[in-house]
Amino acid sequence: MIAITNEEYSQLASYIRANYGIHLKEEKKTLITGRLYNVLVKNGFDNFTEYYNYIRSDKTGEAVRTLINKITTNHTFFMRESDHFDYFRDSILPQLTEVVRDKDLRIWSAGCSTGEEPYTLSMIINDFFGRDKMWWDTKILATDISSKVLDEARKGVYRNEEIASLPPSWRINYFNKIDHEKSILVDRIRDEVIYRKFNLMENSFPFKRKFQVIFCRNVMIYFDVQTKRELVSKFYESLEYGGYLFIGHSETINRDETLLKYIIPSVYRKE
Repeated sequence: MIAITNEEYSQLASYIRANYGIHLKEEKKTLITGRLYNVLVKNGFDNFTEYYNYIRSDKTGEAVRTLINKITTNHTFFMRESDHFDYFRDSILPQLTEVVRDKDLRIWSAGCSTGEEPYTLSMIINDFFGRDKMWWDTKILATDISSKVLDEARKGVYRNEEIASLPPSWRINYFNKIDHEKSILVDRIRDEVIYRKFNLMENSFPFKRKFQVIFCRNVMIYFDVQTKRELVSKFYESLEYGGYLFIGHSETINRDETLLKYIIPSVYRKE
């Protein structure tokens, strides 16, 4: 095993924090070293200083893509924190159908991982609108910094055990079995989600129009207080008035430091 010195870990952690917002604590040192070991061996590096210099000098972007794919944890599943989806279906969608005059829904799944969240939203939307869906633009933007998970999400392929707990109507109408182990989402659901690689640490978000709903759940747990504060501010600016921000149940927003109004646990509104 190639050991990482305190100075090397501090250097690498500072780079990741400055560019991607991820706060790697000291207790993560062994975990990060283990995840990156094969990368160093494959490239013939003798130490983490050589690896760091390689990341900084690589112009192709491949070194950084590999780094991000290795250090990020992408744990998610369908209907995670299901009360959020219930609120979205029962309260937000009916409201949006009343106030959105151009029939253009703008929903962003930030930190979408392998796609379970945006696909869940797409199935809910499809059920809600039924035949009227043809009159609406309901495409969902889904972003992540990891190209690896985005590639998996685009495929729309999941193990049958992963979708076993979904409503029977969803399994029948929205999935086709590939074999006894895997199923694939139907095109009309997959095509509703637009996947893009995006770094939430960008100084400003490049979106031309603001969103009515933003889901960014279980992402900010990796950020420090200042980074979270700045990100929430950018989300605020990216929401329409009356728009909603969903965060994870394990996350909090300091209500004294934001103009967002608390609605229910982990759900906030721009008013």
